[in-house]
Amino acid sequence: MAVLKRFAFGAGAIVALVLTAAQQPSALAGVQPGLWEISGAPGAKAPIRQCVAQVAALAEFEHRGKACTRKTISDHGNSAVVEYSCGSKGFGRSQFKVITPRSVRIETQGISDQLPFNYVLQARRIGECPAPATAARH
Repeated sequence: MAVLKRFAFGAGAIVALVLTAAQQPSALAGVQPGLWEISGAPGAKAPIRQCVAQVAALAEFEHRGKACTRKTISDHGNSAVVEYSCGSKGFGRSQFKVITPRSVRIETQGISDQLPFNYVLQARRIGECPAPATAARH
């Protein structure tokens, strides 16, 4: 019986750690999802517009579209540090600084496709994501 209780407690602790790691940092609590304009991406001649469902996902900007896991390393006031891993595609560490609820600075670095990266992004919320197009009826 005692072994079963210890197992249940240990399993509960693991679930709590996984849920905590998946949550958005509290520093980003006032920052809303939506349509964001991102400047500073290497090779981009113009800002990139991206629909963002969870602002913490911008930590993985270098690896967007890839299956990654992330965890919050520090979370204080208006800044947070997030580390993430994308398996064989690479990994990264991003520091968020919330300027306003509509403006975030992201310093990001890591390895992508076996090459290092290190750059700073300015992200600015510009509105709601466009509604998905519906099929035309004839």
